[in-house]
Amino acid sequence: MTLVGVGSVAGAVLTELRKPPELRTWREHLFGVVPYDLRPPTLERLRQTYWNPDEPRVVVPRFFGVGWDLNLYQLWRLLSGLRP
Repeated sequence: MTLVGVGSVAGAVLTELRKPPELRTWREHLFGVVPYDLRPPTLERLRQTYWNPDEPRVVVPRFFGVGWDLNLYQLWRLLSGLRP
């Protein structure tokens, strides 16, 4: 799994470095599927990823890195709705 993680980050970095500098966003999708965001992390993006009532999805792109994270607000909302 470590090799897959390192390979994914390397793939994201190479994808960006192949672009002209003015077109580098440091966030996109590997193979059109796996999201990545390699911009410097911020507290606001962290909050928007892990506790976002405005985002309806439970599984969301990572605030930093490659792959997905959980929107814990939506997970909490779903699980609390299951209680009697």
